[in-house]
Amino acid sequence: MIVRKLVVGPIASNCYIVGSETTGEGMVIDPGADAKDILRAAEKLGLKIKQIVLTHRHPDHVGAAAQVKEATGAEVATHAECAKYLPQSPSYIYEPPYEAAPYPERILKGGDSIDIGGLHFTVLHTPGHTPCGISLVGEGVVFTGDTLFNYGIGRYDLIDGDYHQLMDSIHTKLLVLPDDTRVYPGHGPDSTIGTERRANPFLK
Repeated sequence: MIVRKLVVGPIASNCYIVGSETTGEGMVIDPGADAKDILRAAEKLGLKIKQIVLTHRHPDHVGAAAQVKEATGAEVATHAECAKYLPQSPSYIYEPPYEAAPYPERILKGGDSIDIGGLHFTVLHTPGHTPCGISLVGEGVVFTGDTLFNYGIGRYDLIDGDYHQLMDSIHTKLLVLPDDTRVYPGHGPDSTIGTERRANPFLK
């Protein structure tokens, strides 16, 4: 499996290009900005992007979705709660403004499957940072969006944030995964579930 991380935009959000070396099919998770860089990286990896998955609705994670979709024809997928707000772009905390995301063609819920080029992922509904937050788990990794970070957790003080939901999501959906599951978060370095369970100071 190919996993390529790009740090994009002024808030340094993580965008992931994920795909299969065997089939050459891939997806983009959270194209927040810098669409040309994302497309160039996918081309260098030899991947045809079939799907764009948005882990939540904040503009720093969706701001390049429209451009990536236009260039690739990929299907946009996100949770139903996010779809209520897209293609609106909530700019109350974001400067400079980001481009609004397109309305998703696929509405996701917890337990849904995302299959790309023989790779299989399961959608986990992980609200708390936002009501629509999702994580994707499969192939020994989990993409956590802004729910869980390396030695950190997502903000819950923004509009629609909820500390109790966030902690429930982390403890019941993420920390139950195997220790060696690699964590690819929405900001910062990657980690493992075991590392976060043992050493994340916000989870003590």
